[in-house]
Amino acid sequence: MKFIDEAIIEIKAGDGGDGCLSFRREKYVPRGGPDGGDGGDGGDCILKAKQGLTTLMDLKFRKHFEAGRGANGEGQKMFGAQGKDVTIHIPIGTIVKNAKTGKILADISKEGQEVIIAKGGRRGRGNARFASSTNQAPRTFEKGEPGEELRIRLELKLLADVGLVGFPNAGKSTLISSISNARPKIAGYPFTTKVPHLGVVQVDREKSFVVADIPGLIEGAHQGAGMGIQFLKHIERTKVLLHLIDLTDPEHPDPLKSYKVICDEMKSFSPDLLKKPEIIVLTKMDLPEVREMRSKVENLFKKKGKKVFAISAPNREGLEALVKEVAQRLT
Repeated sequence: MKFIDEAIIEIKAGDGGDGCLSFRREKYVPRGGPDGGDGGDGGDCILKAKQGLTTLMDLKFRKHFEAGRGANGEGQKMFGAQGKDVTIHIPIGTIVKNAKTGKILADISKEGQEVIIAKGGRRGRGNARFASSTNQAPRTFEKGEPGEELRIRLELKLLADVGLVGFPNAGKSTLISSISNARPKIAGYPFTTKVPHLGVVQVDREKSFVVADIPGLIEGAHQGAGMGIQFLKHIERTKVLLHLIDLTDPEHPDPLKSYKVICDEMKSFSPDLLKKPEIIVLTKMDLPEVREMRSKVENLFKKKGKKVFAISAPNREGLEALVKEVAQRLT
């Protein structure tokens, strides 16, 4: 299934049904009086979080949703039927905004959560409602009110506890596949991961956490280079960041400089990302040249007050300690 994390749709709640202008006219019933019934309320447009949905792809193809109109009232004080609601299923973690103003209308963060995003129009009253001792034959009735209509923007932000960041080929996909149930594509070239992946890490029988593998950033991503920063929204909700650094990357031989480049790109997206707790992870420790550099690089980051772990995901070296540290940070 193609991963889509943004969509714009137009929604229209149902109009309220009109009230009825009617008088009771039956044989042997003198002065029957007004008997026009009310119309029905218009249907609502409802957004509902559904477990298992991981993309907004369906809403890329269906962009218009309209709830049912309330039926008109009838004589003999018969009320019109209420318009049928329309329910739009969306993934957990979706933020709903007014497409015109940018105002946040809802944050769908729990399974089964429902939000009435457009309210149906109120029903019109029939002339039976206006009868009184001084007005026994009212010819007054109400039209139904129109339902709300708006254009909304849906932005999916995956719900994860931990976010993996780093340059392409830093080892993010290998790490998430080694510690969780996620199975992203892994290959020896940049941008293997083209969409975010989620994986559940089981610490013990009672404790687990969710990791998000974010497609690799490169220098200039905030200006559209590489895959840009379009997926950074998915780590805005995370509680801890794992910053992976590959010491064998020929294009980024200076680990401190490569670390700063990624931090600058995150800062250009949202300065708040740099405030999150962070763990530096040195990858590919199974390679001899990396082992030789380990102590020196660890000391460089420790001098900056950073917690550093050295791992080899294929050999599972250092993974248990890393997982325990992350679990402790999340408690």
